[in-house]
Amino acid sequence: MSGILDLLSSDLGKTIISGVSGSTGNDQSKTSSVLTMALPVLMKAMERNASTPRGAQGLMGALNSKHDGSILDNLDGLFGGGVNDDVKVDGAKILGHVLGGRQQGVEQVIGQKAGIDAGSVGDILKVAAPILMGVLGKQARQNNVSSENQLTGLIGGMLGGNKTRNEQSFLESILDADGDGSVIDDVAGMVLGGSKKKGGLGGLLGGLFGK
Repeated sequence: MSGILDLLSSDLGKTIISGVSGSTGNDQSKTSSVLTMALPVLMKAMERNASTPRGAQGLMGALNSKHDGSILDNLDGLFGGGVNDDVKVDGAKILGHVLGGRQQGVEQVIGQKAGIDAGSVGDILKVAAPILMGVLGKQARQNNVSSENQLTGLIGGMLGGNKTRNEQSFLESILDADGDGSVIDDVAGMVLGGSKKKGGLGGLLGGLFGK
């Protein structure tokens, strides 16, 4: 099973980056930077939410109904005439559910690192969230996921089961951002200065944003 960052470097990922960039009016390289940081954070938040029976049940229900992966079957149609407002509304609901009160802080931190304002980060994530749910739904269907344990295992696998402690710390810290700005320096030091490893999330982010 491929990880979420492997997806972004695939042909499908390039289509998603290009489409999200065009539909939100943001620079393609900055859109790519935002998605590279944000998708693992959203996955980590889903993993945390799915660790409770109620959270897992809610996520399973969403994947089995609305977010079954069919959105991926017609990305040209999704992006072709401008993304439908219903998709953005759905994305906003997903972000609110997954991130809760941490959403503003997460958008602020990612915006600081990607060199883009938090509002634009929010616009990108509203379009990307339903696509991410579609990716997860498709994987769940392909792997016959039917239980809470299987669901958290699937998400963990897509995040990469062998992440370093450094990368785990980054994801946890960014999710605990409270919007006061103080976490930004901590996160920057953790990700950009803490990992010399070229592989994995820390190395990837360091390579992209350490210039």
